[in-house]
Amino acid sequence: MTSRVPDGKYTETIYGLIKDNQYEQAAKILQAQQNSYPNSQAALSLLAFCYFHLHDFIGAADCYERLSKEFPEHDCYKLFRAQALYKACVFEEAMDIVTKLNNPDLHHDIMKLQAAIKYGQDDLQSARSMIEQCPKDEVDTVVNEGCILLSEGRYGEACKMFEKAIEVGGSDSQLSYNVALCHYKQKQYAQALKHIADIIELGIREHPELSVGMATEGIEVRSVGNTKLLHDTALVEAFNLKAAIEYDLRNIDAACEALTDMPPRLEEELDPVSLHNTALMNMDDDPEGGFEKLQFLLQQNPCPPETFGNLLLLYCKYEHFDLAADVMAENEELKFKGLSTYTFGFLDAMITQQTSPAEAFRMLDKMAEDHQATLRKLSKIVQDARAQSDDDAVKNAVNEYDVALDRYIPVLMAQARIYWDIRHFEQVEKIFRKSIEFCNDHDTWRLNVAHVLYIQGKYEEAVGFYAPIVEKAEQLIDISAVIIANLCVAYIMTSKNEAAEELMRSLEAEEEEVMANDPERKVYHLCIVNIVLGTLYCSKGNFQFGISRVMKSLEPYDKKLGLETWRYSKRCFLALIEGLAKQMLTLPDVVIWDVVDFLEACEEHGRLIPTLGQLPLFEEETVELGKSTIGYEARYVRALFEKVIKG
Repeated sequence: MTSRVPDGKYTETIYGLIKDNQYEQAAKILQAQQNSYPNSQAALSLLAFCYFHLHDFIGAADCYERLSKEFPEHDCYKLFRAQALYKACVFEEAMDIVTKLNNPDLHHDIMKLQAAIKYGQDDLQSARSMIEQCPKDEVDTVVNEGCILLSEGRYGEACKMFEKAIEVGGSDSQLSYNVALCHYKQKQYAQALKHIADIIELGIREHPELSVGMATEGIEVRSVGNTKLLHDTALVEAFNLKAAIEYDLRNIDAACEALTDMPPRLEEELDPVSLHNTALMNMDDDPEGGFEKLQFLLQQNPCPPETFGNLLLLYCKYEHFDLAADVMAENEELKFKGLSTYTFGFLDAMITQQTSPAEAFRMLDKMAEDHQATLRKLSKIVQDARAQSDDDAVKNAVNEYDVALDRYIPVLMAQARIYWDIRHFEQVEKIFRKSIEFCNDHDTWRLNVAHVLYIQGKYEEAVGFYAPIVEKAEQLIDISAVIIANLCVAYIMTSKNEAAEELMRSLEAEEEEVMANDPERKVYHLCIVNIVLGTLYCSKGNFQFGISRVMKSLEPYDKKLGLETWRYSKRCFLALIEGLAKQMLTLPDVVIWDVVDFLEACEEHGRLIPTLGQLPLFEEETVELGKSTIGYEARYVRALFEKVIKG
C-alpha cells in the first residue's frame, strides 16, 4: 500500500523521500507511476536509482536495461546497468556491456568499472593494468591500488594507500574499515580495534536510527534493512571485523556480542559475511542451524571464501566425515580454489582416517615433519632478529611463528587422536613428548598432555600440567569442569587433600556469587567435580560412599540436574547395577532406598530435559525424542536396579 500523492506533488514527494533516504517508499510510488506511464524516462530512472540504494541490484539492472533500449543515445544507462550487474556479482555480463562502450567522456569510469570487475574475478594483474590507465592522484585510483595490494597480501603497503586516500579525500568510514582490516591481517589487533571503535562511534552519533547495540540490550527493534546508508557507515563490516578479532583472541562471548550489536536485520536480510560469522559463533549452541547456514551460503554468489573450508572442518569436528567427503566430491572446483594446501591435506587425512587409520597417520606425520621444519626456520629468524635488536622484525617473526604453531597443533592432535581412540596412551604420550620443543607453552598441548598423563595414572606429573591452567584462569567457572575435577582427583591420589579441598572451596564460593547475581543461571562445575570424585571411589570399589557423594552432589535437582551431570552420574549407577548383578558387592537397605528415591527424583525433575546434545544430521532413522530425556533414562535405570535387587 502507498499513501495517495496529491496531483502536481509527485516530483516534490519523490525527491523528498529520496533526500530522506526513504527509498522503499519512493520505489512503491514510482512502481505505481510505471503502471500508468510505462515509458516515463524520469520515473524509470528514479526507480532504478532507488533499487540500487536498496541493494536490489538485479532490479536496478533491469530498469537500466529498459532505459538503454528506449534511449540508446545515453551511454550512461549502459554504464549504470553494468555497475548494477557488477554489484550483483554477474561479472561476465557486466564486462560484456562495459567493453562495448566507446565514449571518451566516460573513459575513466569505464576503466574503473572494468578494473573492479576483474578484481571481483580475482584477476589482479588485469585489474592493475586498467587502474594504471586512471589518473594517479584520484582518490578512487589510490583506493583501488590499495585493494589490490591487500589481496596480494602486501598489507603494510595497502594500509599506506588507504591512509593516503583518507588524507586526499577526507575521513571515510569505508576507508577506515580498510585500514582496520590491514592491521587485522598483520595481527595488529589494538590498532584495528581503535579504527573499529571510531567507525562505530561515528555511526552511533550520526545515525541513531540504525539502533546500534539495541538487540544486545534486549530491546525489540525493527529491521533497518539493507540500504546504501547502512553500507556507507561501514558498521556491518566493522562489527564483523570486531567479532573476528575477539574470536581470534578466544573471547567468544565478546565476539557474539559484536554480532548482536550491529544494526538489526532479519536473518534473510543478512549479508553473506554476517550470516557466515553468525553460524560460526553459535555453532556450539545450534550446530544444526550453523550447518544449515553454511550449506546455504555455499550455494550463493557471492560466498565468503572461508565458507567451504569451515564447513568441511566443522563436519570433521562433529565427526560427520561422510558428509565432508560428499561436499568435497560435489565441489571439485572449490576444493582447489577455496582450500589451502594445508587445509586440503588435513581434511584428506581426517576423512582417510575413517577407513585407514594407518594411512591417515602417515599423511599426518608427513605434514607434521613439514610444520616442524617451518617452525625451526621461523625460530631461527626470531633469534636472529633479537640478536640484531630489531623490534619490528622480532614482532613480525613471532607473529609468523604463532600462526605456524597454530597450524601445527591440529595436525599433532589428530595424530594423537588415532592412538587415543584405540587406548594406546603410551604412544599418545610419546607423540606429545616429541613436540615439546615447539609446544611447551601452548595451552592446548599442555591440556592434552595433562589428560594423557592423568588417564595413565601419572597423577604427580598431571598436576604439573593441570595446575598452571587452573591458576591462570581469572575465574574457575570459565574453564572446563573436567579440568578442575581431574586436578582434584590428582591432588587426592598424590595425598594433597588440602589442595583439593581449597580448590573446591574456591569453586563453591564462585558458584554462590554467580547464583546470587543471577538466580536463574545453572552452574554445574562443583556438581561435576563431586560426581567425578564419587566416580573415583566407585572405581576403587567403595560404592556406598561413592554413590552417596554422587547423589548428594545433584541436590537441589532443579539447579544441578542437567545433560552433563546426568551423563556422568548414570555411569556410576550402571556400574553399581553390574556389580550387584554379578554378586560382586552388596548394599545396606538404607542405601538401596536412597538410590530408588534419587532415581525417582531424577525421573520427576528430568522429564523435559533432553539427553541429546545434538540431533543426528540427515539421519534416515527417526529419533524417539520421548525416550531421549533424563526422566525416561532415570526410570529405565531404576527398573534395572529394582530388578537386580529383587533377584
